[in-house]
Amino acid sequence: MDDTMIRAHHDLPVDATSAARAEATGLRLVRLDNDDADEFAAWQRSVARGFFDGEPTEARRRAGMEFLGYRRLIAVLDPGAPDPQEPVATFASWAGGLSVPGGEVPSCAISSVTVAPTHRRRGLARAMMEGELRRAVEAGLPVASLTVSESTLYGRYGFGSAASAASLTVDTKRAGWAGPVPAGRVDFISRERWRALAPDVFDRVRAVRPGEFEMPGGHWDRFAGTRPDAEKPELLRAVQYADPAGTVQGLALYRIEENEEDFARSSVEISSLIADGDDAYAALWRFFMEMDLIGTVRIAEQTLDEPLLWMVADRRAVTVTVRDHHYVRILDVPAALQGRRYEAPGRFRIEVADPLGIAAGTFAMEVDAQGTASVREGDGDGESLPVRLGITELSALYLGEVSALTLARAGRLSCPDPVALARTFRWSAPANLSYWY
Repeated sequence: MDDTMIRAHHDLPVDATSAARAEATGLRLVRLDNDDADEFAAWQRSVARGFFDGEPTEARRRAGMEFLGYRRLIAVLDPGAPDPQEPVATFASWAGGLSVPGGEVPSCAISSVTVAPTHRRRGLARAMMEGELRRAVEAGLPVASLTVSESTLYGRYGFGSAASAASLTVDTKRAGWAGPVPAGRVDFISRERWRALAPDVFDRVRAVRPGEFEMPGGHWDRFAGTRPDAEKPELLRAVQYADPAGTVQGLALYRIEENEEDFARSSVEISSLIADGDDAYAALWRFFMEMDLIGTVRIAEQTLDEPLLWMVADRRAVTVTVRDHHYVRILDVPAALQGRRYEAPGRFRIEVADPLGIAAGTFAMEVDAQGTASVREGDGDGESLPVRLGITELSALYLGEVSALTLARAGRLSCPDPVALARTFRWSAPANLSYWY
């Protein structure tokens, strides 16, 4: 992404309307100084409390100061509290690249949203969210995105569930490997080597997988256990897959949980599996499926259509649990829709309702035979297919996971020919975000 846009978004002052709303209740909504150790420590303590984490250690504070400088830190302060510098609500955002069908668009990533139990029902989450979305619009970011701990929180702000996540639990004794056996090799590597290789392999995968987000600062070291505040990094193991030419195309991180009652039923928890290509995917999965003394393999944040299900002899040996994961919120309809590609041509008159008024309007959209869209405000012509929906539904359609036909049947959009709409917006590569942020 353009560093100028990243910095411009980071440095904007807090939204005046939201600040005034907080002030009317005797509170202060402010943007914190990333370089102020005391402000950061107080913000970090409040975030930890909000997500039921323990009190941050000094090592964690220093690591946070080092790795989170790119984030725009928002806090609500209560001058009447016993410690007026301790935030009663927190919010973080930053600009990064969101992979979409056929390309990438700039997005406002959102995280660390908390409100203290002592200050609920005062509209603080709404003030922070609406204010930061307006600031994202001002910075020229066409979409916003976040991962969720609760499904019901963000629809009111126009976010739609755009990329779900599947968790797989594999009974390896029952499953049986029926997949291919690639010609390359799998080898153990150090966590440091994994950390050095992972960004390049991930970016190759991210380029063709809608829903992935440009890796935030500090996350690679958090995954690899190479941060100074890492907990029990010695339990983490790393492997790589290299093709016959020696090019590294796959990487994985995992931990083993020993079963002391039956050692042959120990389990593997895969925390990261990055595969650039079918051979890398098959080789890494075969490695885990055929490990000695392992009875169960678990992995989360996978696609809804994992090839692994077709690589085992007994499909019922794989338990799949699905949940909503990556939410998207379109802020600029023409810029967002023009930023992705489509699988079928079409002409549409799209009427969008937006509870916040940010992206409401009527838009003429034309997709050519190459899958490129032209979108402008206006009614279009008489041949355009009329579509009426909310910004939440349009945002859910954006990455190509949910079908427009499904939303029409659910009463979430109106269109006389939802099959045609679905044919255009679908995307053959499944959407996925392989981590939390």
